[in-house]
This record gives sequence, C-alpha cells and structure tokens, in this order.
Amino acid sequence: MNVDLLAHPAEEVAPQLLGSVLTCKTPEGTVSIAITETEAYSGAADPASHAYRGRTPRNGVMFGPAGHLYVYRSHGLHWCANVVTGTDGIASAVLIRAGRVIEGKDLARERRGERVESARLARGPGNFCQALGITAEHNGADLLTGTSVVLSEGESVPAALIQVGPRVGVSKAHDWQHRFYLASDPTVSAYRLSPRAKPPAGA
Repeated sequence: MNVDLLAHPAEEVAPQLLGSVLTCKTPEGTVSIAITETEAYSGAADPASHAYRGRTPRNGVMFGPAGHLYVYRSHGLHWCANVVTGTDGIASAVLIRAGRVIEGKDLARERRGERVESARLARGPGNFCQALGITAEHNGADLLTGTSVVLSEGESVPAALIQVGPRVGVSKAHDWQHRFYLASDPTVSAYRLSPRAKPPAGA
C-alpha cells in the first residue's frame, strides 16, 4: 500500500480501501481480511468524529501521520480499527466496518465462535477486530512498514459495485453519506439508525 493513497481526506480514501487487505499477525497465527465496508470520519468539522473537540491522549493517533492504525474501545465492549489518512496534524481516519476473511479462517472462527457463519466472521467493526485479533496494543501500529498489522492492496473493486450511504449507529451527522460498501456483499453489516439520532431541522 502506498502512503500517497492515504494522504487525502477520509471521505476520499474510504471507498478506495474497499478490496484492500488488512493482515494481523499474532502468536496464535495470522488472519487476513479483505475490506468490504468503511466509514469516513474527519476532525473539527465532523460532529460524529472522536476528534471533533480537538486532540486528546485517546485520539492522538488520529491526527497522523497517515498509514497508522487508530484503535479505540466502543461502548466498553469492542475494539474498532481505523486507518489514519490525510495530512499530518489534521485528524482524519477511516473506520473499517466489515470484511471477508481470506486467510486464517479457522483462527478467526475460533475467536468469534464455532457456530458463526463465514459471512459474519468479520461483519461489523467489533467483529472485524475480534476476528483479526486487534486490541489496544495495536493502537498506533504502522500499517505500511510494520510487521504486526499490515495494510496491502487487494483486488480492484469496480466503481459500479460501490454503494454509498449514511453512517451506522451515530447520533450526530448521522445522515452524512460517508459509508461505503460493496453492493449485495453478505459480509457487509446491516444499516442501523441510532435511537439518539435527531431528524434534520424542518423534517
């Protein structure tokens, strides 16, 4: 993966990451997942972003440089992985929402549960990280030159297969068309509107 591809705003990079492969190597083994769903989050202009109110110890990785992994805990339960994009010093990242396991399926299923269907092994950001074995220790990992977690180019995805829609489960800026996913792909997570989301003014 070339850093030049990532050195752009998240909403430009997010659709280009579809088809790319994220690989995580752990003592238990290696799992690789082809990305099928992403969401873009920027900084001060994005009310749904962790960086909306500025830089903190928690979100510091999100401010760059591009090509690193930003990992955070969602609702105290699940780890979520983001690819940092854009210009160093300006917050921008792409949340990886779902993917298709292409290597290490047995290990991914061991982590997720023996009865989990193949299409659901990495469906949803928390499940994606669980299948890969990504945790807080991977926060800040260099995806381009590192060895534990690596982002690489995969199969090219035709533009006609890419669908665009609102982000899932966020209460602010929930109607922004910053979610990108492969049409009719069974690994893509279901859309869910946050119960705390407020309708646009005048609606």
